[in-house]
Amino acid sequence: MTEIPKCTCGANEPKRIIFPCAGQANVGQLTNLAAIQLTEEGYGSIACASLLAIGAENLIANAKNADEVVILDGCPMLCAKKIAETQGVPVGQRLVMTELGITKGPTKSYANDDIEKIVAACWKGEGRAKDAAKPDKKTGGKDGCGCGCGGTC
Repeated sequence: MTEIPKCTCGANEPKRIIFPCAGQANVGQLTNLAAIQLTEEGYGSIACASLLAIGAENLIANAKNADEVVILDGCPMLCAKKIAETQGVPVGQRLVMTELGITKGPTKSYANDDIEKIVAACWKGEGRAKDAAKPDKKTGGKDGCGCGCGGTC
């Protein structure tokens, strides 16, 4: 089986929206820091869970049309997940910082290694439902990603 070359134009990259809980404890702050890093690395785009909570129509529409919504919750309260569910936004990947072995504590009680642990877990697809396929826009056609670049970009 011939592998389709990865296109560098970005046309076949999934559109992900990342909602961090951004709570006041260290684990909440870590969700925000990880979401910022994931956005900078091109994994997805950070969005505001508070704006989602108040029912911002454009944000809800964008989240529902995204290839994948990623929820980063700090603790078992699952605030960001509950907000997404309340707005009818399907969640494709969900990580809870305390389930990753990070102990909840004061706001500044974390290390850079904690951020890397979260970011790596997202890239590995941890927290994705076992029956959910990874988001992928590849067409399988001769053009590689389907953008018309012919796999040359």
